[in-house]
Amino acid sequence: MGKLTEKQRRFADEYIRLGEATQAAINAGYSTKTARSIGHENLTKPDIKAYIDKRLNELKKESIAEQDEILQFLTKVLRGEARGTELVGLGMGEQSVDQVPPTIAEKTRAAELLGKRYTMWTDKQQLDVNGAITFIDDIGEDDET
Repeated sequence: MGKLTEKQRRFADEYIRLGEATQAAINAGYSTKTARSIGHENLTKPDIKAYIDKRLNELKKESIAEQDEILQFLTKVLRGEARGTELVGLGMGEQSVDQVPPTIAEKTRAAELLGKRYTMWTDKQQLDVNGAITFIDDIGEDDET
């Protein structure tokens, strides 16, 4: 990926934020008269497109939990290491917020989800077959007589 000019980088960042090329070009400092064509042209430039794709991928990773993160969280809940909040009445309408360990129900749910992930709770059998499967039809009309 080549080096972008400051204006191209601002355009790309604005495009990511807005999802609209013309306004992104204007916000990046391009002329309002040429913003539409410049915006479209910038989106076809490989270096700008690569920068936009890279940044979108980074933002996606930052904002969406991945499989390992979810499994680690469920394991912490199951082991009682995660903490949740609970309102505790103090009387006269006052409350405080306490940090509490997971309940048995929350631990059970975490165990169920982990078990599903590792297919521990299924009656189905998964078979791996190498080679051809042959069905033999040994029930014929001749057997009825």
